[in-house]
Amino acid sequence: MAELQEVQITEEKPLLPGQTPEVAKTHSVETPYGSVTFTVYGTPKPKRPAILTYHDVGLNYKSCFQPLFQFGDMQEIIQNFVRVHVDAPGMEDGAPVFPVGYQYPSLDQLADMIPCILQYLNFSTIIGIGVGAGAYILSRYALNHQDSVEGLVLINIDPNAKGWMDWAAHKLTGLTSSISEMILGHLFSQEELSGNSELIQKYRNTITHAPNLENIVLYWNSYNNRRDLNFERGGDITLKCPVMLVVGDQAPHEDAVVECNSKLDPIQTSFLKMADSGGQPQLTQPGKLTEAIKYFLQGMGYMASSCMTRLSRSRTASLTSAASFDGNRSRSRTLSQSSESGTLPSGPPGHTMEVSC
Repeated sequence: MAELQEVQITEEKPLLPGQTPEVAKTHSVETPYGSVTFTVYGTPKPKRPAILTYHDVGLNYKSCFQPLFQFGDMQEIIQNFVRVHVDAPGMEDGAPVFPVGYQYPSLDQLADMIPCILQYLNFSTIIGIGVGAGAYILSRYALNHQDSVEGLVLINIDPNAKGWMDWAAHKLTGLTSSISEMILGHLFSQEELSGNSELIQKYRNTITHAPNLENIVLYWNSYNNRRDLNFERGGDITLKCPVMLVVGDQAPHEDAVVECNSKLDPIQTSFLKMADSGGQPQLTQPGKLTEAIKYFLQGMGYMASSCMTRLSRSRTASLTSAASFDGNRSRSRTLSQSSESGTLPSGPPGHTMEVSC
């Protein structure tokens, strides 16, 4: 931690009545694998972990997480936790392009940068929220530092290394598609890309014309060269903390997340499949994801006094009767609720929950 840069920024975003602007402090810390930039919002809360986020390829913390953390209902969570948004090296706003021949860190090495961040901030534990490559990085960190991770929200995680068929498909796609289009295909579903909505146009333009596109390609290459996490249900290599897996219906990584769910401890794992959310639920369905994160935190013992929302009120009776009916069934169960009912899971601890919402 020889070098440190700190910049104080006031976020420009719509404020709720009575809400004051958040002050963001951006730091850059040296690690054994190069410099890493992260932005801190809020102040540490006694006996509470920090929320630490890690973004996917083609994005940075702002383009990946701002729609979620700026959502109105998320403010209740923000008030209860300090949060740290990590930018992968070279992905932060204004990042210079790395020189030709620069050896970009592997995903394992990116995970090994996190202890340097926590040591500088003097934070002992975190709840991680990661998307895609960021979900993999946080999972790798959790495997190596189990005592410092209280919980994980993993969106679009693929815990597997690329197989030969994956590599062949990747190479063939590279012959006919640009790097930016390949990354967009990683982020969004084919249906979304074909629809070419305003959101898709925005992110296509952002990635295609990114001044640090060369850096993005290096992060993309590291993701494609990731090692298998080797999760094994009932084995020694598994996530010990509570985990919520999230994926959009018809998302590019739906099968990988389903497989990941089958490999993790069903007592510790919740599985949330979100309908009508595409490849990036935190961008397209921030309200439903916020609600799910709130229930996840409550299941960990935080925010117990959180007010009941319209969604939670609407499902209280049905879930109470369902829990009574299923009292003698296995600890692993599946709940299925429609998007029309507008409900989200709040099952008792120790259940794997697969929910279409």
